[in-house]
Amino acid sequence: MFDRAILHLDLDAFFVSVECLHNDALRGKPLIIGGHTGRGVVACCSYEARRFGVHAAMPVRMALRLCPDAIVLRGDMERYSEQSRLITEIVEAEAPLFEKASIDEFYLDLSGMDRYVGCWKWSKELREKIIRESGLPISMGLSANKLISKISAGEAKPNGSQLVETGTEKAYIAPLSASKIPSIGRETYRKLSFMGIRTVETLAQVPPLLLERQFGKHGRSIWKKANAIDDSPVMPYHDPQSISTERTFQTDTIDVRDLHSRLTDLCMKLSFELRQAQKLTSCVTVKIRYTDFNTYTRQCRIPYTASDQVLLRHVRELFDKLYQRRQLVRLIGIRFSGLVPGHPQLSLFDASEEGIALDRAMEKTGKGLGGGAVGRASGG
Repeated sequence: MFDRAILHLDLDAFFVSVECLHNDALRGKPLIIGGHTGRGVVACCSYEARRFGVHAAMPVRMALRLCPDAIVLRGDMERYSEQSRLITEIVEAEAPLFEKASIDEFYLDLSGMDRYVGCWKWSKELREKIIRESGLPISMGLSANKLISKISAGEAKPNGSQLVETGTEKAYIAPLSASKIPSIGRETYRKLSFMGIRTVETLAQVPPLLLERQFGKHGRSIWKKANAIDDSPVMPYHDPQSISTERTFQTDTIDVRDLHSRLTDLCMKLSFELRQAQKLTSCVTVKIRYTDFNTYTRQCRIPYTASDQVLLRHVRELFDKLYQRRQLVRLIGIRFSGLVPGHPQLSLFDASEEGIALDRAMEKTGKGLGGGAVGRASGG
């Protein structure tokens, strides 16, 4: 019996699976979802493509060198979002408490259910229902915490399930590569390898103070994870439809350069918030209030994105269409709406390698300095 029972559901190669659902001829073939441009990156790829070494965030041109016969599709975020909503509705109708971690991942808190129907039996029935009603493959892991459940769901792929009994969590992850721990990316794993640390078992035995010296606060975090320690709660799901921000000036202004600079700052902070919430937006609105309190807005529909490059371009275009020169401005604002869950770096099908790398670098720095503390220059 579980004192605490956390189920992790993870849709397998989600974008690829949705494409195969709509075109059966794609099944069993090496498939890449990503940008068609020369600098596009892989958003998702089939297991057939992965056998050639293709992986997410790899430049498409490199992926095609590894797997020349791969089929490349740009991707359809609206279609993926619709399928994600279908899964969400199934989970919401059945689960006592759940968290939607991204467009294709869910955590469910089933604590106490063993007294009635049994967590494992209930989880298997839910998984079967999702597969039956959506037609999509999904893997799951059940354990006493979110960390082990996520890892076990990953180990169960493709389209499998794993149960990790209470008390066996640390032994379960010990033989795995340290790279299997969430938040240990390629660069962290490379540094760990140089230290002679390649397995979770070895990582768990390293003094936490040593890891803190090497990796800062992240060092303490990965030590706890290597020791299967995770008390993070399942956060109840709620789906905000929009986020917004605005700036009221102490002195009304007509300085266009300053307005562009302030607008850039607002856009950077809001897009950072969007990515932190793992959301994508499909509608951008810009608001201007003049000194006489007359207020005007203008909006545009866009492909789903969380890229500050893309969002800033649309924000500036809307502002330039709205702004009536020689009138003092009292307030400017931005709103992103039509939000859907999604990993930004996996959803910008036309993003360049350089743009994604810059967004990630700014995001990493921004986390240390506070949201939106680092951003792009206004460009005039």
